[in-house]
Order: sequence, then structure tokens, then C-alpha cells
Amino acid sequence: QVQLVESGGGLVQPGGSLRLSCAASGRIFSINAIGWYRQAPGKQRDLVAQITSGDSTNYADSVKGRYTISRDNAKNTVYLQMNSLKPEDTAVYYCNAVIMLYYYSNNRNYWGQGTQVTVSS
Repeated sequence: QVQLVESGGGLVQPGGSLRLSCAASGRIFSINAIGWYRQAPGKQRDLVAQITSGDSTNYADSVKGRYTISRDNAKNTVYLQMNSLKPEDTAVYYCNAVIMLYYYSNNRNYWGQGTQVTVSS
């Protein structure tokens, strides 16, 4: 019932910037939280940034001051502005959302398919 479609990944040089987008579609009643995780080869999937329905945000320590998460409620879209990118930011970035659907009584967790971000010179 829900699809999360990411875009904006690609190859960027160290110090550069990218902006990721994740658009949620479906019979969405509310998005309680939405954000981004990332996973590098051989490593676990970790939270990067999250924004809640109350507009509170959480960032991984490694990206604080460099990444900014924002949300467009009218479009059911979340953005991740990534500045001052480092090679260690290289990973597949996954959109994640906790969503209440119409006619459902519980929140459900959804994942996008991921978008590759590569930071290299």
C-alpha cells in the first residue's frame, strides 16, 4: 500500500553536496516519522537522520552540522541535504517511514529500495 521512492544519489567529490529525496505514496493517513538510514558494504544499517510528525529531528553524531533533514508534508516527501561530504559517507541510503494507513489501526514501518551515494575523488 505504500511505496517510498528515493532519488538524488550519485557520485560526488569530497567536500561536495547532494540532496536526497524520498517521496511516499499510497493510502497514507499520517507519517509519524520519516528519515534516512545508510549501509556501507560489510557494515550494519545505521540511522542517519529522522524527523517526526512533531518536527523533532535526530541526527547521527557523524553527520551533525553537515546534514539537514526536512519534510514537505503536502507532498509526503522528505529531503536530506548533505554538505561537506566525506568518503566515509559512501553508502546506500535508505528511506524509512513509520506510516499510518487509512483503515489501519497501527503504524507500520516501510523501507525504500535505497539510493547509492559515493563520495570519491
